[in-house]
Order: sequence, then structure tokens, then C-alpha cells
Amino acid sequence: MLGQELGYIMLKIELVPDLSHCIHTVTKREYEDTLRQLLSAEDGNKKLGKKLELLTILLKEIDFKQLRSESEKYIMEGKKVKIVFYLKNNVPEYEIQVI
Repeated sequence: MLGQELGYIMLKIELVPDLSHCIHTVTKREYEDTLRQLLSAEDGNKKLGKKLELLTILLKEIDFKQLRSESEKYIMEGKKVKIVFYLKNNVPEYEIQVI
């Protein structure tokens, strides 16, 4: 999802883990898929480039062990969870939404 905030493009990435794939695995797969799309694009796709940049930051800086424990409690209850990642003041943040 793209939005404008203070003249900068604010990118949010929404990922949905499940019992078969934890949030770290889902994030790595999204990174790989985005990289593949970016490499196959004929011209540089700015949106994909920004998405890949955010995914790289997430994979390096997010505490996935903590995030997994926070989200899996809902998943174990049979609820579906969506995690929204974004940067706030150049720091990766996330929101867990039970859907």
C-alpha cells in the first residue's frame, strides 16, 4: 500500500502468517518473490525497489522471535492474523491485526 506523508512515499507491507508458515518464513518468501519480480522487470520499478528495501530492513532488524510469539497465540486460537510493516522515523514498526 502506498500513501503520501510529508512528501515521502510511505510503504506498508501486509503479510499473513499461518500454522504452516511463520511470519519470518512469509517475510523471506515475500523478499524472494519481490527480488525475482524486480530482476525480471524490464525497467527499474521504483515501487518494487522500495518494497525490497523495506523487506531487507525488516529481515535485518525485526525481532521475529518476539513477533512470532505475539502472532502465533492468535493463530493457535484459530484466528487469522495480518501483520502490517512500515517505517516510522526510519525505524521498522509493525501492527498485528486479527482479522
